[in-house]
Amino acid sequence: MYEIKIITSFSAAHRLENFHGKCEALHGHNWKVEVFLKGDRLNATGLLQDFGVVKARTRELLEEIDHKYLNELPAFSQLNPSSENLAFFLFQRLTAVLNRDGAKVSRVNVWESDTSCASYFEG
Repeated sequence: MYEIKIITSFSAAHRLENFHGKCEALHGHNWKVEVFLKGDRLNATGLLQDFGVVKARTRELLEEIDHKYLNELPAFSQLNPSSENLAFFLFQRLTAVLNRDGAKVSRVNVWESDTSCASYFEG
């Protein structure tokens, strides 16, 4: 099995609904995002997937949420914009544009600080 990972980031504000603590107030993060792809075979070039393609597709998606108030976005109209839900949102959207025969998005990690990370993967 092969695996690749890219790391990127975005900045956004959010507040957590039905949360009793500091995060219920409007605040922001410089989020770090890790996108993993795995597969059992390489393409004709010897790559699982071109890093440049993974970075470009991820960057295009992050443009939709970068420097935004996440609570106001349609994707989070029914979901709290928690790190967990952000990881799920990014996973779902990236699988639609990156999965190909032999390579699939396997995990998305979303870091809201240097010590706090949420992941989404399908087991």
